[in-house]
Amino acid sequence: MFLIWLTLLVSAPLAEGAPEKPKRSALNQLTRTLLRKYDCGVRPVHNWTSITTVYIDLLLQSVLEVDGKTQSITTSIWYRQIWTDEFLVWDPEEFDGINEISLSSDTIWIPDVIISEFVDGGKSLPIPYVYVNSSGSVKNYRPMQVVLACNLEMYAFPFDKQNCSLTFRSWLHSVKEIDLALWRSAEAIANDKREFMNDGEWELLSIPSSYWLIHQDDTDYAHIQFNVLIRRRPLLYVVGLLIPSIFLMLVDVVSFSLPLNSGTRIVFKISILLGYTVFRVNLTDELPVTALRTPLIGVFFAVSMAMLMLSLTKSILVVKLLHHSEAEVRQMSVSACLLDKYGSVGHGFTESALTSTRTLNNINLSAEYDMDPSLEEDLLSLNEIQDAPSGLEWLLQELVSLRLALSQEDSETSAQADWLALCSRLDCFLFRFYLVVLISYAGTLLMLWASWSFA
Repeated sequence: MFLIWLTLLVSAPLAEGAPEKPKRSALNQLTRTLLRKYDCGVRPVHNWTSITTVYIDLLLQSVLEVDGKTQSITTSIWYRQIWTDEFLVWDPEEFDGINEISLSSDTIWIPDVIISEFVDGGKSLPIPYVYVNSSGSVKNYRPMQVVLACNLEMYAFPFDKQNCSLTFRSWLHSVKEIDLALWRSAEAIANDKREFMNDGEWELLSIPSSYWLIHQDDTDYAHIQFNVLIRRRPLLYVVGLLIPSIFLMLVDVVSFSLPLNSGTRIVFKISILLGYTVFRVNLTDELPVTALRTPLIGVFFAVSMAMLMLSLTKSILVVKLLHHSEAEVRQMSVSACLLDKYGSVGHGFTESALTSTRTLNNINLSAEYDMDPSLEEDLLSLNEIQDAPSGLEWLLQELVSLRLALSQEDSETSAQADWLALCSRLDCFLFRFYLVVLISYAGTLLMLWASWSFA
């Protein structure tokens, strides 16, 4: 008995000096309590007939890339999922008033909600945690950079609008197990632009949403679709593509004022065509590439180059006609008709041209001259002079020859002037036709682009 009392007296001070074992924190105890018997592979409902409703919310942050060749769009979104987990419920008073904790997303059940148009995950940052409150509400917030398949319509570029959809659905569970719903109202989601980076190439118009059920294999599946409506800002492409092209076309129109009988017009038009070709080659990467339809701006550039080619061809044709010889002109039926119809005002162009031509063709001694009556009288008087001195006869012959040469030169000059006038009329007619075609084409494009821009 004495030994027992002695032992107690000795061991009491030792027990008082020993350190106490630290208690676990309330957060640690709560996490262990919730996850002790938790099975992340089972849908978190006590009654298996209960439906788990997953609420979805979406915020669009930016449009990173629109690829017309692959028919895809890269976006950055803020995606939120909210659902109720019946196995993650606790009383805050039992755990120091803790109302919300964060848990690893790998340790709890996560709904298998996917995006149907999903192509590539991009460079999304992994978020390994979710928030859970005491009532069992789980909040899964995460930013996502997704590449979506989208039917892009590039025909109206750069005044185009795009409508790309994000369809959320459960991969395996029917609506009897997992149902989908909007966390906010459809109007609030459609008009929410607070997170969108609105200083880029694309302008966000709205994000309308809709809910529907799809029937497949005698089972209904819930779907929620968000339609991202965006519009391209065309100012960059108008300044960099359309205005320089229009300026080159205007310079080509002004070049018609250059004189016909100089070679500067053709050289100038060739320089414009080469400059336009270099301009098009340098801006090839700026145009969208599509496999189905060529954008209207591509057609605009092709037709503009064709108009420049037509302008150059017209100038070459007129200059070619201007430098034809008289014999070649008489052999051309079309030119002969033009000569008969559009003669000069003072006298018939055909008569003067043919007269000068006959004069040129009959210079040889064997031919007969068609001369004015005064010249014929001079030649007859020359033949009648038999007894005149040889020096006077020679002088008279020289004077008659000089008068004949001057008359031939006047006829040639008159013919050339009339031919130049005819070519000028033809050039004016072709210029007017070219101008009508150009204005009609440009007016049609401007009306189309204006209607698309203000639609």
